[in-house]
Amino acid sequence: MLQEILDMGFKKVELGHGVRLPLMPGILEMREKGAVEITSLHNFCPLPVEITRASPNCYEFSSHRSTDRERAVRLTKQTIDYAHRLGASKMVLHLGTVRTLKNSTSDLIKMTQEGKLYSREYVRQKLAMVKERESKGAFYLQRVEECLKPILEYAQEKSVMLGIECRDRYEEIPAEREIPALLDRLGAMTGYWHDFGHAQIKHNLGFFNHKEWLSKMAPRLLGCHLHDVEWPNDDHRPPFTGEIDFEGFMRFLPKNTYFVLEMNPKRSRNDILTAAERWNNLFGA
Repeated sequence: MLQEILDMGFKKVELGHGVRLPLMPGILEMREKGAVEITSLHNFCPLPVEITRASPNCYEFSSHRSTDRERAVRLTKQTIDYAHRLGASKMVLHLGTVRTLKNSTSDLIKMTQEGKLYSREYVRQKLAMVKERESKGAFYLQRVEECLKPILEYAQEKSVMLGIECRDRYEEIPAEREIPALLDRLGAMTGYWHDFGHAQIKHNLGFFNHKEWLSKMAPRLLGCHLHDVEWPNDDHRPPFTGEIDFEGFMRFLPKNTYFVLEMNPKRSRNDILTAAERWNNLFGA
């Protein structure tokens, strides 16, 4: 896995939530030999042994089941351990879901694909979803923060920064409105992790303006997942193959912004390399 990435010319790697436990000894060995630099991990890494496919939301801090919340905390601490052993200073977190919503982002996407964006039906369903999310969100967010307390202490011991990632589903936690105050409460070991594709999908569905949002959060950035979107929700495409105006975004992002190419496995080697070359020509490596 790592050798394929190295052969494409990349020297720094984020380990994703689909990396299985049997791969970790080999990854540790390659890192110890200096063959690759592991810069970040995406929770949960490695994949829990009882889970058969990549599933970052398999255990949620927001779950009604205390056993699931406890498992999420233990697995997150394990990911922090691996980040520390691999010399990675950053880790990406999903926080959970407001599970009781009657409607979902998938319903809005389906209507958008049917040409009903901003129709009366669409607006009515979206407003109902927002009202319900606003009324129930605080309860779930408090549950999440209780789970994060021991994780934050552990991350500080291991010197691993935690990136709170924006999500593509409105029912997931946190909503953008909640993020600034949440980061204030969580403290110095946390930052904002921007996912370009997720944010663009929400932009396309009319939840916020992508550029305005990122310009507001730029000072708090810990890192970014970099991928493009074909309208309205076909994401994890190589940059410059969709609708995102990356040149417009780069005008206000800090020069030392940390980017991770997050590609769908179906994307071709040639398409990824072409996008990387154009990116480096425009913005530097």
